[in-house]
Amino acid sequence: MAMRSSAVFSHPARHRVAVLAREMTLPIELGIVHQVFGQARAGASVGGEPLYEVVTCALRAGRVRTDGDFTVNVEHGPEALAEADTVIVMSSYEDYEQQEPALSAPLAGAFARIRPGTRVASICTGAFVLASAGLLDGRVATTHWRYADRFARLFPRVELDANVLYSDGGDVLTSAGCAAGIDLCLHMIRRDFGMAVANDVARRTVVPPHREGGQAQYIRHPVPQPSSPSTAIARAWALQRLGEPVTLGQMAAQEAMSVRNFTRRFRDEVGTTPMNWLTRQRVERARELLEESDLPVDQVAEQAGLGTAANLRKHFHAAVGTSPSTYRAAFRELDTVA
Repeated sequence: MAMRSSAVFSHPARHRVAVLAREMTLPIELGIVHQVFGQARAGASVGGEPLYEVVTCALRAGRVRTDGDFTVNVEHGPEALAEADTVIVMSSYEDYEQQEPALSAPLAGAFARIRPGTRVASICTGAFVLASAGLLDGRVATTHWRYADRFARLFPRVELDANVLYSDGGDVLTSAGCAAGIDLCLHMIRRDFGMAVANDVARRTVVPPHREGGQAQYIRHPVPQPSSPSTAIARAWALQRLGEPVTLGQMAAQEAMSVRNFTRRFRDEVGTTPMNWLTRQRVERARELLEESDLPVDQVAEQAGLGTAANLRKHFHAAVGTSPSTYRAAFRELDTVA
């Protein structure tokens, strides 16, 4: 990354993240962004150099009201947006009552400062701001399911998918509720610096390292009752055998369930089918091997349980949007820069 002078950011070699907080913001979202990006270290090591610099800004520097019984003092105004590599827009109570599909004058002025090519993301109903700015026209986007109907009415040009945790349009990303903001931040770290760094952040933040963006926002039974059967044992069993043939019947047998009951319970808990989940875990294993080893692609496919190089390329491209070889080359280059 080229060195650049800055009036707001202190570390020109780091990826600059500007977090835009508005009146009646949700403090939990501010904490999520600072905590997740702030934990990312070079070499996926506690002693490594921080990879991001995160600053909070507002439409006007000073006190910003929150949805709690306190305010937050924001040092920077919208000038921070002009120097950011990534801008993340927080949600606000203002979004819940938005009536017109347009930015307010202060927001329009703030967005005019964002440089072309800057990555822009939103958490929860921050997607209303991105849509009002026209950044989501013709794109797939998501927001909190509770406000999806209002969003769809206001922004008919946006391809709204209210059933996913987050969407990735390359330079524009959106997430659902607060917890999905964690998933989106980890996803961006994974894109920027690879699986090892993202997994290290997840471990130290004590959250799951990866929930697929296409996973359902609202799972009917997210926490099983103590007396209810779960699929956790089967998932743990399968994760230990990603390089081996694993059948649906074998997974169901780990929980002493019929295939039909197991499949229904799995979907209720995880939000997808057992075999779709298994394929995704194998792709994630392939990503790790591509980043951390020099194994040929056919051996990566075998060790990840995807069989052949052709099958790996098919599933890898569907999940990641590029080929295994291109992915490996990109992260070798990234390691050299870091």
